[in-house]
Amino acid sequence: MEESRYLGLPPLKRFRLMHQQQHPSSNSTRSLPAKKRKESRDSPPPPASTLCLPAKKRIWAFQPLDLDLNLNPPSEEDSAHADGVSETIESGGEDGIVCAVCDSTDGDPADPIVLCDGCDLMVHATCYGHPFTRGIPDGDWYCAQCLDSSKTQPLSCCLCPVGGGALKPTTDGRWAHLVCAIYVPEVFFVDSEGREGIKCDRVAKRRWETECYICKSKNGCAIDCSEPNCGLAFHVSCGLKEELCIEYREGKSRGAVVAAFCTPHTHLWKKQAQTGKFKIVARNK
Repeated sequence: MEESRYLGLPPLKRFRLMHQQQHPSSNSTRSLPAKKRKESRDSPPPPASTLCLPAKKRIWAFQPLDLDLNLNPPSEEDSAHADGVSETIESGGEDGIVCAVCDSTDGDPADPIVLCDGCDLMVHATCYGHPFTRGIPDGDWYCAQCLDSSKTQPLSCCLCPVGGGALKPTTDGRWAHLVCAIYVPEVFFVDSEGREGIKCDRVAKRRWETECYICKSKNGCAIDCSEPNCGLAFHVSCGLKEELCIEYREGKSRGAVVAAFCTPHTHLWKKQAQTGKFKIVARNK
């Protein structure tokens, strides 16, 4: 099955790659400033202006070894894509270049990892949404947290107790992680394409009062294990840190479902998914 290619990937990385496969032409940003691109070691040497950038703006990545013998060899069109720049560029986790939303190190000219010039937040253009829906800024870019002049202390997510990460403001004056907003079922974006205007007013009261079995805290909003009669619940950020299975599926008529599993049921689900007999789908109304 096509989905089996992504089984070993982190949940958000799997979601991002599947979304790009379904919408290959969205958010294309080929004409990027040099400091905003991730390039491979096999790329042509950059112009002198790139070498003059601060070290933190020169993002280099090694091309990974391809050990999947079942993959089709790259076509000539793929090889010539973006003037010799690799279409999918990996960087090892040890170099610290990781998207704060999907936790992926992948980057390519059509969806680069961009750095905030204020706090060094790293995000994919498609993961962060606005302002990258209009293209990558030519000059410096500052994330929503850095642009908030009213903050007197570090901002925190209202949906989980985990600090840091990519935060955007909610419609009721709070802040939330983009990843939490994506995976909490009753949370929505006013602007879904730009991932702006996070609405939390539909979240059930019981979610705010449920204890996360991982961090033992009731601070935030917990999602339930999808296994019937399980009873365990956890914060999205806590679940992702523990590499639990959290899946988001869209239906053909705007229906969607979030499926999440606790530790023992994550192991069970992965075994079932490998058989190809079970999959998560959104029922269209």
